[in-house]
Amino acid sequence: MSLRENIIEFMRNKAYKPMLREELVVEFGIKGKETDVFYKVLDDMEKEGVIIKTRNERYGLVEKMNLVVGKIDGNQKGFGFLIPDDKTKEDVFIPAEDMNGALHGDKVVVRIINKGLPGKKEEGEVIRILERANDTIVGTFESSRNFGFVIPDDSRIAYDVFIPKSDINGAKTNQKVVVKITRWPEKRRNPEGKIVEILGYVGEKGTDILSIIKQFKLSEEFPAKVLDQASSIEQTVPQEEIAKRVDLRDLKTFTIDGADAKDLDDAVSVEKLPSGNYRLGVHIADVSHYVKEKSAIDKEAYKRGNSVYLIDRVIPMLPKELSNGICSLNPGEDRLTLSVLMEIDKKGNVVNYEIVEGAIRSRARLVYDDVSDLLEKNDEEALEKLKEFTEELKMMEELSHILYEKRQRRGSIDFDFPEARIILDEDGIPIDVVKEDRRIADKMIEEFMLVCNETIAEHFYWADIPFLYRIHEEPDMERIEEFNKFIHNFGYTIKGSQEIHPKELQLLSKEVKGKKEETLINTLLLRSLKKARYSSEKEIHFGLASKYYCHFTAPIRRYPDLQIHRIIKSYINGKLSPNEKDRLYTFLPKVAEHTSITERTAEEAEREVEDLKKAEYMSQRIGNVYEGIISSLTHFGMYVQLENTIEGLVHFSNMIDDYYYFDEEKYYIIGEHTKKIYRLGDTVKIMVINTDLVKRTIDFMLVQEDE
Repeated sequence: MSLRENIIEFMRNKAYKPMLREELVVEFGIKGKETDVFYKVLDDMEKEGVIIKTRNERYGLVEKMNLVVGKIDGNQKGFGFLIPDDKTKEDVFIPAEDMNGALHGDKVVVRIINKGLPGKKEEGEVIRILERANDTIVGTFESSRNFGFVIPDDSRIAYDVFIPKSDINGAKTNQKVVVKITRWPEKRRNPEGKIVEILGYVGEKGTDILSIIKQFKLSEEFPAKVLDQASSIEQTVPQEEIAKRVDLRDLKTFTIDGADAKDLDDAVSVEKLPSGNYRLGVHIADVSHYVKEKSAIDKEAYKRGNSVYLIDRVIPMLPKELSNGICSLNPGEDRLTLSVLMEIDKKGNVVNYEIVEGAIRSRARLVYDDVSDLLEKNDEEALEKLKEFTEELKMMEELSHILYEKRQRRGSIDFDFPEARIILDEDGIPIDVVKEDRRIADKMIEEFMLVCNETIAEHFYWADIPFLYRIHEEPDMERIEEFNKFIHNFGYTIKGSQEIHPKELQLLSKEVKGKKEETLINTLLLRSLKKARYSSEKEIHFGLASKYYCHFTAPIRRYPDLQIHRIIKSYINGKLSPNEKDRLYTFLPKVAEHTSITERTAEEAEREVEDLKKAEYMSQRIGNVYEGIISSLTHFGMYVQLENTIEGLVHFSNMIDDYYYFDEEKYYIIGEHTKKIYRLGDTVKIMVINTDLVKRTIDFMLVQEDE
């Protein structure tokens, strides 16, 4: 047992009363120089929130003292919620007066001050801030006569930051700035800071997206050391390397991607075997051949965790020499791969497979839209472009339907949310927002990647090798019951009271398909489920109804994929020593946690940029009238979604023909005098009346037919 485990064990004892550190040293028989080491362990445990030092300098276990450790999820009104580190615990509500200077994202210790009544959250107060999340904040500067202040872009930070005159550093009113916090907030006292960077005026070209990049602390530039290493990487594959591998260059492989993709990390091949089975090849760029563990490139890739896609730019995980160069499976060029060759029968079962270090030469770079035009419409132009691959593409379509049907039989849930494509001009101004449907080519590649990821995950689970899985745990029954109550309003119900099978939810999503309430019910269903994440322990993937799942197919843009590529290569080359396995068992949980966090950060940043550009697009269309459907209801108004996926709020204060309120029981909005009712999914006409580019919001107002 480690010293740390011994301390926890000792403090868990019923008879333990909080002790001074000097008393603990005596208790543990620590002498001489070891005392400093012991104190350091206590300090580290305190920083992590495992133990806490009370006001009278005594140490006790957090878990035994009615305390909870976690991160603050802030709200613009000043209150917050504690999201506990211990995933078995519920969120805790923190009233504004009990936040005690904690800001959104801070890691804190909370004392429970009010046990929640049934259906209500527990209440707590912040008693210790363990780690600050925001030493810098991005916002809009406002100048006063003798000082200035910064209004944070992130509305979850409830304070403006006070800037003394000496720390304004040339910032002007209405400029976007980065402020470094020099003094943290206290009760009834705002944080103070100094301006360290001026990003440009609000509305100036490029300032908006740059602000979001800074807000989420994304690194646009690679460190010099990384760039040096990347520039020294050979951009052609030497023949002696191909000689060590399975040569797959005669195989008819090709890539299918979006028209503007530059990092092509997966290629496919297919053939029919004499037995009638299919042989599907999924060939993934062998990034780990070039990115060695602990190298400067590797450390930076780990830090980033993934690439981030922000409409008009990519913040890549790897330098372009790798992502768009030697690792990209460009047509006509020899490339190194980790290839999975699967034999799949007519029912979609993988009856045989091999995982090999390969070398391929892609025949072509196909584009999703062309492939879909060919398969969906037999389009003449697409037929001409793709004539060399027509047979393979039709075979792939056939196989993807078989794989899809197999997934459906086991209960895999398919959320078909409409995606928005935002088109910008050269100045970064949005000129169109269109709804993008998932077409056959996208679905086909998705099926191949899913079956490949499952095959790899199952193989390494049974090989009993330390590994990184992509898991999606079973939902909390409480949340499912809440959701069940909600859908009851629409005449739907989910069976299964003690535990829920994905099949039940799949049936529901099929039942609502094409109905007015489809998007809303699917959105709320998604919110009732847990978030998928990375884990070093195998768990099910509930949404896919899959027992074994991992991310293997995108090592150019996701670190977990790169990490498991290394494990796979060590394993197939017989190099996984017992020592290396032990190291991985310790290291992989850290990778899983870190990359789950960077993935969520990327998703948030991508969503913020999308919301911003949608608001900017609508700011040019104030006064325009559109038709939309009511997509959600709240206590302050209703959201209306337009055909192109843009959503805006019709606030009750803008519904001037009556006093409206939200009836939660019946789930509709009703006028007090007119008894006029608005339900989810109703079609309404709206006028765009306002946009806020800082908050990234859009306001609508209802328009009557005769107006």
